[in-house]
Amino acid sequence: MADFKLAYHANCWGALGGDAVGVTSITRLAYRTFGDMAQAFADIAAAGYEGVELFDGNLLDFSAGDMRALLADNGLKLVATYAGGNFIFDDVLPEELARIVRAADRAAELGAPHLVVGGGAKRFDGTREPDYHKLAAALDRVKEIADARGLRAHYHPHLSTIVEGPAEVSKIFGLTGIDFCPDTAHLAAAGGDPAALIREHASRISYVHLKGFQKDPFAFTPLDRGDVATDTIITALREIGFGGWVCTELDSWPDPLEGARLSMNYLKTA
Repeated sequence: MADFKLAYHANCWGALGGDAVGVTSITRLAYRTFGDMAQAFADIAAAGYEGVELFDGNLLDFSAGDMRALLADNGLKLVATYAGGNFIFDDVLPEELARIVRAADRAAELGAPHLVVGGGAKRFDGTREPDYHKLAAALDRVKEIADARGLRAHYHPHLSTIVEGPAEVSKIFGLTGIDFCPDTAHLAAAGGDPAALIREHASRISYVHLKGFQKDPFAFTPLDRGDVATDTIITALREIGFGGWVCTELDSWPDPLEGARLSMNYLKTA
């Protein structure tokens, strides 16, 4: 994998969630891992990764100076921050974009190249066609926020949103100019072929989330196991001439350091 730069997401070092205050105050909601980021950084560096991605909540828990020191102490680069929103409700969109501005400001201050967002809410009574257009317009706003700060903005299709499978991926990227961050496990779990989607959308891919997935029982896994053919995904990335950051992630694992090392061991032979 010498042709790619390898990062790891810090989301495995604790329970995944968000800020409870966001139920009543959208502008204060953020993704976060309820864990020790100092331990996460030390383990990610020990496993051999060069960079790290953080949820917006974890990033903003630190001052710029403290985060800069934590990165330097572990020889890591901040590669991206991940934020999100409903993105289809007109009244709350300004609040959601204000949150993304805060995260983008901090990421840019720390020299990160990428901003990733997920979202596109599923309504209680079903998705409406205009929701895709609202989402696309919001993603274009995210792109403007990122562009103004020297960041590359990406949309991450995700289970539980209105963009999961291949048809929805094609639909949304026909409506917005934002880049596509393929999460190989989420795409596979939604019935897609991650390698085929990478080839199809090659011109929109400048950052990748690489993750293993097993169908039964449903679980995300290190890259050395599961039902996603990671070797074909890496072949597709090489075919399209991808040479940027690849961020491996694993939402949960009993020993996070072990999970990071298992994936790195696979990547060393890929």
